[in-house]
Amino acid sequence: MDVLATIKALREELNLHNYNYYVLDNPTISDFEFDQKLKQLQDLESKHPEYFDENSPTQRVGGTVTKNFETVAHEYRMFSLDNSYSQEDLTDWVTRCQKILGDVPLEFTCELKYDGASISILYENGKLKRAVTRGDGFQGDDVTNNVKTIKSVPIKLKGDFPEKFEIRGEIILPLAGFEKMNQDLIEIGETPYSNPRNTASGSLKLQDSAEVAKRPLDCLLYSLVGNNLPIQSQFEGLQKARDWGFKVPKQSQLAKSIEEVFEFINYWDTHRHDLPYETDGVVVKVNQIQYQEELGYTAKSPRWAIAYKFKAEQAVTTLESISYQVGRTGAITPVANLKPVQLAGTIVKRASLHNADQIEKLDIRVHDTVFVEKGGEIIPKIVGVDFTQRKTDSEKTVYITNCPECNTELVRNEGEAQHYCPNFYGCPPQIIGRVQHFITRKAMDIEGLGGETVALLYNNGLIENYADLYELKKEQIVPLERMAEKSAENLINGIEKSKEIPFERVLYALGIRYVGETVAKKLAKHYKNIDAIAHASLLDLVLVDEIGEKIAQSVVQFFENPNNVILINRLKEYGVQLAIDESKSISVSNKLEGNIFVVSGVFETYSRDDLKKVIEENGGKVGSSISSKTNYVVAGANMGPSKLEKAIKLGISIIDEYQFNELLNE
Repeated sequence: MDVLATIKALREELNLHNYNYYVLDNPTISDFEFDQKLKQLQDLESKHPEYFDENSPTQRVGGTVTKNFETVAHEYRMFSLDNSYSQEDLTDWVTRCQKILGDVPLEFTCELKYDGASISILYENGKLKRAVTRGDGFQGDDVTNNVKTIKSVPIKLKGDFPEKFEIRGEIILPLAGFEKMNQDLIEIGETPYSNPRNTASGSLKLQDSAEVAKRPLDCLLYSLVGNNLPIQSQFEGLQKARDWGFKVPKQSQLAKSIEEVFEFINYWDTHRHDLPYETDGVVVKVNQIQYQEELGYTAKSPRWAIAYKFKAEQAVTTLESISYQVGRTGAITPVANLKPVQLAGTIVKRASLHNADQIEKLDIRVHDTVFVEKGGEIIPKIVGVDFTQRKTDSEKTVYITNCPECNTELVRNEGEAQHYCPNFYGCPPQIIGRVQHFITRKAMDIEGLGGETVALLYNNGLIENYADLYELKKEQIVPLERMAEKSAENLINGIEKSKEIPFERVLYALGIRYVGETVAKKLAKHYKNIDAIAHASLLDLVLVDEIGEKIAQSVVQFFENPNNVILINRLKEYGVQLAIDESKSISVSNKLEGNIFVVSGVFETYSRDDLKKVIEENGGKVGSSISSKTNYVVAGANMGPSKLEKAIKLGISIIDEYQFNELLNE
């Protein structure tokens, strides 16, 4: 017997049976026969370890233990989607698309929005290379070993697949499997899981992949990502993915008009309850890839896709009390404490009341019977009061006047909805919140330090601000609750390593109001160092691209505060990066400096992203739309007609990619 040939034949056969059963839902052999063949393969592989293959069907049973999930940067960012809740929202979205593209015939791909844990899976040469969670969109956790145990995820592809690409989708827990898991827990006296989505997400982070293999997880895929993929449209991409062996739900539909999109939504709003898994809406995408590239992205989401959320489920319960939370900026958020109620698969005990105006508008009072729903089916909120159930001795809610944490009198700025505690440097939740923001992954990313540990350090008098972190000693940390020698060592090492974080992230970490990631990058790139920003006038700041007056005022106020200046000076002394490291700058030349380029169409020698990168590396700026300030339009095939028309009207130079190269090489 040729052992290797037998092993290969068994692997091929078992992979095919897995595909038939878990993807096509059309098994061709019994479970007993499958198990017998799998056992035969396991025995042969055990006797001949020299023929080990990480992609063998035997590896799906798990057994690998992962103590720490490695953080991996996404090669292609995983954006979130803009949400819509009405047909008017969708019509407005189409209008925005047409405004950018011009009067071109648009098609749409309609897909159900699956309620699971987002995943990106990399394939190289037809083999599963790596699976990474969404994380913050920029980086996620490597959960490859756990994803390999999910039978509907192909280990090896078939057909004419590209050499390298990523495919994205949702890891879900079908309702029948979820109910079975809960029934098993109830029978042994354990607490059942709250909902399928959280259970699926939690399963991906189990350390023992053998335990993951026991769970009836499924993977529904919907998006191909990569360079030069052999597809012209989203709908074609779904079919290609099916051909290669992926489980792509067949409910997806091509719509030739927005009216057909509405028909799809109306149908599934009713029939979604017949599905074997949870879905909370429909994702609508511009079908043509060339138009997707033309539309591009905002800072947070693609312009070419939008999620339509089905109307949220409602529940009725009693408001037992109102408490008030203090955020890191001092903003006060009133919170409704409710009699626990089941809502959209979870037990809801609390809901946001937003602000004093909302309480006044709804006339919400303690002991009222209230209607609760999940805003976008995520955050619970009170949407109304059942006045027929109100007690005669009910008392009107009086909003607090003093901070619930430090008793400072609250302020409310003109034109703002929220009250604030002005005790910026003396109110504990604000102090703790600012340090917690400072250490987050998108900011200083301090390994070994979490939100609870920050509170522990503050409550034990070891820190009062984020600069104090850099003076911590291991011997101060070890005696604290839940801390040990190794934990303390990791924390100190994490703080030391944070000194390598680049300036734009440090600027974001400082917690200047209204200065998010994108604004921090703009300011860092423009001013190069913290001192230049600190000395910039209001007018100087407003003149920076995309910096409005509200942001500018906030920046000026931050640096006018002497306490903040002291903190910045201390961070400098500790070696935190408060200037752009010119030696690591990606700038190649300044040949294109002073010129604004708009990139439109499809190119032969560049991808659109590569072309934009070359422009920025050589000192140019990439504009998102054509205006009188635009110097050049770099036009490729299938350039949007509205952009072409506008460029001609404004007399802007239109060049192709070869003329762009000549410009670059002058």
